[in-house]
Amino acid sequence: MDYTSRNHSKYCLMCHLIFVCKYRKKLLSVFGTQVKKLLCDIAEENDIEIMKMEVDKDHIHILISYSSTKSILEIVRLFKQISTYRIWRQYDNDKYLRKHFWKEQTFWSDGYFACSIGQVSKDIIEKYIQT
Repeated sequence: MDYTSRNHSKYCLMCHLIFVCKYRKKLLSVFGTQVKKLLCDIAEENDIEIMKMEVDKDHIHILISYSSTKSILEIVRLFKQISTYRIWRQYDNDKYLRKHFWKEQTFWSDGYFACSIGQVSKDIIEKYIQT
C-alpha cells in the first residue's frame, strides 16, 4: 500500500470495520448486494476507499482506507446513517423491513467493531521507538 501525500501530511490509514444488523436479524442474506452498493456509493461520495467488503447473513466486514481528516466515528456514522436512510427508500424495501422493525426505521445495531490496520507489526513499531 502506498502512502497518500497531501499539502501538509503523508499517511496510510486503514481500518477493519464490522457492522451488525439490529437484533442480529439475517437481513443481509436479502439485502447484501444492495447494502454493498450503497456503502460503495457513500464511500465514493466521501473520499473513502473500500479495499475489501464481504457480507454474512447478519453482519458485514469492510476494510477501508481513509483520509487523515476523518475520524473512525465520523466514517461509521456516515456509513450506517446514510445506508439505513437509503435502504428504507429503495424499491419496495420498506414493506419487507416493516415486518422486522415495526417501531422505527432502523437497520444496524448501535455498536460497531473497528480495528486499525498498519503495514508493520506492533513489535516493529516498538523496536523503532526504542532506538
